[in-house]
Amino acid sequence: MAETAQLTVGGRVVQLSHPDKVYFPERGFTKLDVARYYLAVGEGITRALRNRPTTLERYPDGVTGESFFQKRAPANLPDWIPTARISFPSGRHADEICPTEPAAVLWAANLGCLTFHPWPVRRGNTDHPDELRIDLDPQPGTGYREAVRAAQELRDVLDGLGLRGWPKTSGGRGLHVFVPIEPRWTFTQVRRAAIAVGRELERRAPDRITTAWWKEERGPKIFVDYNQTARDRTIAGAYSVRPRPHAPVSAPLLWEELPHAVPEDFDLATMPVRYADLGDVHADMEKHPCRLEAALDLAERDERDHGLEDLPYPPDHPKMAGEPKRVQPSRARR
Repeated sequence: MAETAQLTVGGRVVQLSHPDKVYFPERGFTKLDVARYYLAVGEGITRALRNRPTTLERYPDGVTGESFFQKRAPANLPDWIPTARISFPSGRHADEICPTEPAAVLWAANLGCLTFHPWPVRRGNTDHPDELRIDLDPQPGTGYREAVRAAQELRDVLDGLGLRGWPKTSGGRGLHVFVPIEPRWTFTQVRRAAIAVGRELERRAPDRITTAWWKEERGPKIFVDYNQTARDRTIAGAYSVRPRPHAPVSAPLLWEELPHAVPEDFDLATMPVRYADLGDVHADMEKHPCRLEAALDLAERDERDHGLEDLPYPPDHPKMAGEPKRVQPSRARR
C-alpha cells in the first residue's frame, strides 16, 4: 500500500496519506478515489462552501468504520484555510473552517471527510443567513418520487413569493431546494419564512405533505423539515459524498431534470462525467439573491387569520418565546 500521494490544485500541493485505503468496500473506491472526485468537481463544491463555516463529517476508516462530526477547526489547520467564529444555541462558540479554494476541500478529504456541512451564512456575517434551505424528507411509505412531486409544487409556491429555488438531491431519498437570499434577516426570521412556505405547501396537498414535527403525526407524507433553518442546523453541501455503500453524492439539478433524474444516477464515478459535460449547473445561484418580505407577510397572515403560531424547535435549542410545548402529542394526552 502506498504511504502517500500528492495532488496539485490551484498551485498548492496537497499530501494524501494512505491513498489506497478502501473507503467504500462495496464499490472498491479508495481514499484516493474520493480525493480525485473532489478534484474533478473542485470549482463546484468550492462555490457551495466558499467562505461558509463548515462542519466536517469524517470517516477516517471508510464508511464501514467509526465516524464523527468535527465542528471545530482541526489543530493542524494550514494557515491558508480561513476560519470563522460561529455561535451555538447554547451560547458556546467554535471556530470552523471556511473553504475558499479546492485545495481546502482536498485537505479535508485527507482527514477522511466525506460530507461537508456548510452553514447558510458567510464568515463575514455569521448571524444573517444568505440561503433559505428547504429539506423535503420522505417519511416511511413515501420515497424519492413523492419528494419530486412535492418539489415541483414547492417551485410554484416559491415563484408566488418572488423566490427562486435551486434543487439538488440529498444523496438519499430526499430533495433539497436552496433559495439564495439577501443577508438581511436573522435565523429566527428565516426559519419563520421556511415554516410559512411549508404550511402553504401543506395547504395545497394535505394528503401528501406535512410540517408536523412529531413523527407520530406525519404519516406516509413528505415532511418539510423547517428546523433545518434553525441555528446550528446544516444540510449536506452540493457535491458532497454521502456515507452510503454505493457512494452517492448530493447532486445539483436543473428543474427540468427532476421528472427523470434519480439519486442512483449520481455517485463517485458518474458525477465527474456529468460535471465535465455540464459544469456546475448551480454556478449562477449567488447572482440571484431574493428577499423574504412576501414569505414573512404570509407567516404574519397565517398567525393573524388562522392562529398558526410557531412550531417546536429541535430539543437542544433553548425554549423560544411563542414556541409551543415540546411534548410528544401522545404523551401530552396521557
